[in-house]
Amino acid sequence: MTANITTSGSSELHQILSNLNREGGFTFSVLTDSQGLAIASAGKSEGDPDMQSAVVALVQKSISQAGQRIGLDPAQEINVYTQSGQRLICRFFEAHDFHLILAVAVPGKDQKYRRLTNQAISHICRIWSKYWN
Repeated sequence: MTANITTSGSSELHQILSNLNREGGFTFSVLTDSQGLAIASAGKSEGDPDMQSAVVALVQKSISQAGQRIGLDPAQEINVYTQSGQRLICRFFEAHDFHLILAVAVPGKDQKYRRLTNQAISHICRIWSKYWN
């Protein structure tokens, strides 16, 4: 007898974020909608995914409002640096007309993240079209 294993879109998104963290050595990653609702998350830390999502949305909203006031186009990426060199990277993208934010916590100041987040965004868009198109 062969087991019939089915996966859900949520579990596939979680797996993408888990792989992203493992490959990049990131503390956590979270996928949110533009309002800060956590869609998927993964991480080494004991942090609350809902709180992480809310912080990401707050950062995005603050930057967006400031940019509008001085006439800048919407941001594609936001980097928040701590005094110890940690970074919160927020990448903004669309998956079939849904505005999404991928945020990763990068523990090292010289740690690379762009290629891995680009790959994750590409995978997320494919999963999004598979389940929610």
